[in-house]
Amino acid sequence: MQNKPISKIVIVGGGTAGWMTAAALANFIDTSQTQITLIESDQIGTVGVGEATLPHLRYFNQVLGIDEQDFLRATNATYKLGIEFIDWGNIGESYIHPFGDYGVPVADIPFHQFWCALTQGGYKHSINEFSVPVVAAYQNKFDYPARDVTSLLATYGYAFHLDASLYAKYLRNYAEAKNVLRIEGRINSVECDGSGAISTLHLEDAPSLSGDLFIDCSGFRSLLLGETLGVNFDDWSEWLRCDRAVALPCGGDEQPLPYTKARAHRSGWQWRIPLQHRTGNGHVYCSDFISDDEALSVLKSNLDGEPLAEPNFLKFKAGHRVKCWEKNCIAVGLAAGFLEPLESTSIYLIQVAITKLLELFPRRDFNASVVDEFNSQVNLAFERVRDFLILHYHATQRDDSDFWNYCRTMPIPEELQHKMTLFKKRGFVVQYDDGIFLEPSWVAVYLGQNIVPAHYDARVDNFDLSLIRNECDKLQQRILTAVNTMPMHGEVLQKHLKHSAEQPAPPASFNLYGRNS
Repeated sequence: MQNKPISKIVIVGGGTAGWMTAAALANFIDTSQTQITLIESDQIGTVGVGEATLPHLRYFNQVLGIDEQDFLRATNATYKLGIEFIDWGNIGESYIHPFGDYGVPVADIPFHQFWCALTQGGYKHSINEFSVPVVAAYQNKFDYPARDVTSLLATYGYAFHLDASLYAKYLRNYAEAKNVLRIEGRINSVECDGSGAISTLHLEDAPSLSGDLFIDCSGFRSLLLGETLGVNFDDWSEWLRCDRAVALPCGGDEQPLPYTKARAHRSGWQWRIPLQHRTGNGHVYCSDFISDDEALSVLKSNLDGEPLAEPNFLKFKAGHRVKCWEKNCIAVGLAAGFLEPLESTSIYLIQVAITKLLELFPRRDFNASVVDEFNSQVNLAFERVRDFLILHYHATQRDDSDFWNYCRTMPIPEELQHKMTLFKKRGFVVQYDDGIFLEPSWVAVYLGQNIVPAHYDARVDNFDLSLIRNECDKLQQRILTAVNTMPMHGEVLQKHLKHSAEQPAPPASFNLYGRNS
């Protein structure tokens, strides 16, 4: 294959993955020189349950030039400051994993190290009291982060709860306005050339379609990468045992909360996602420990409103394709892999694949080094998320069911075990060059699920802890005072929906915590 520019891109499948990919490519590529075609069928439904996002989506939207207030109106979105985990470490306990920092570091020593030293001396304030987004979330408050980086109100980021099907529709309009061609149809067969690369898609009731680059957004089926090219699936279900979910929306709250809820049950967990017009609910569970009927019963008994639709059952397996790019085909979204939405990472993983595709955009020779680098980076993103999800299940004291007994005692990946051991011994959080979840996220789950360090950073002993304690007390009061000045989440939402905000949304960054570095 000659080393010429890509002239025909074919995306198989719509939904969030397909239309995010189409929109990003249309924004990146001169569509007068390169044709982008998306094939989808209204007869094939999309999963559409991943309605909670991470702050990275703000960056994606801003790169595309999308107005945030317009996006909020179009997708029935609400704001999100983090995720509350209920009954994970022990029944009756809860904590929030915030999109923000805890306290402030001192002499490059993380704040949680000082907090650990103080608690060993009897200090009673929870570490949650030193996080602006946690305090705000529990008071149902929200405001844009401050633009002044020295302000306490600049120490967090935010994301959205949204209707995924409406977001896909919104991006479809965006992409079609930039000359992306949508074809309504179903694929009968896939033809490969002599090298094994995909050459032609044969459709029902439509002409066959050739292309240079094919992007598989066909969902769990993985029609191109899995079925056609035979790329194997790396199964992670030994660590992430949940293999099914049932989704059921219900009526919404007049005052939607600015955070997602993830409540642990005996054989899995339940999500609660507040939108403007309804509340998204779902029970993620392991079929080895509970039946579908029992899982639905648990979900129905924990709804906050009347059901608005019939339950939607899903089957899945945790893991990913060993290569997400093979020959001239790249898989994005569920076609590449699946990790349960415990930390709202589904859309983020789509975004990672799109970002790496744009950074490493190929020519028609599909250079092996480019392909290998893409696969390495995307695989690493999946593995980093995987380990963080495993932590939630493994770091538990629950012994009330066979499911939790398995999770508590199961062997875990060696790298994760090393990371947990270092925190248990010294409160040290291993820093990786890559990965979405940095120190504040790990601290949130460790401490929230009762992994309390036996010792703290020895450098802390060089400080007068009585002075540190006084400064912590002042900081706690400053945070409380700052949050008290914030408006209610519902008030901000209604104001931004009815008319443009008095000031535009602050600049976004590809970072979970709202940082620009």
